[in-house]
Amino acid sequence: MQINTYQPKYQTPVVQLILQIQREEFGSPITLDDQPDLLNIPTVYQQGDGNFWVALDSGQVIGTIAAIDIGNHQLALRKIFVAAPYRGKSIGVGNQLLDTLCSWATERKVCEIYLGTIEAFKAAHRFYEKNGFRQINKVDLPATFRIMQGDTLFYRLVISTYKHLFQHSECR
Repeated sequence: MQINTYQPKYQTPVVQLILQIQREEFGSPITLDDQPDLLNIPTVYQQGDGNFWVALDSGQVIGTIAAIDIGNHQLALRKIFVAAPYRGKSIGVGNQLLDTLCSWATERKVCEIYLGTIEAFKAAHRFYEKNGFRQINKVDLPATFRIMQGDTLFYRLVISTYKHLFQHSECR
């Protein structure tokens, strides 16, 4: 398994993975038309301190994670998806994707990562909380954080607390 920065050659498998998880696993009626960002990854995600990564197994896209630069040394976490056979602590694809994002953020002196999610994603909530994210109130989100349709729960990760691996003085 390896993690690569997004390149246009990954667009079709990224779209297929994300739509398959959203539709088949979570029963969401969401379409590609509802997510134009997936057709514009470089301009939406790969700007400023943002980026988009893919996890690969034998060249096949098995996971994604993205971050949007929202200014003020802060990122919005988006598009974290892992194919079902690759989930779980023993395989660790989700953790490796999050490690990649947090290492990137640390190098760029990002202090906080925010995310929005929906109530039904209980396993995702546990994953976030085990990795240092703390639930916050909607009113505590930065003004530059774009709330996605359906988001009802919000989390913040202070990078310096992430697994106690990353420490930098700009964020204390």
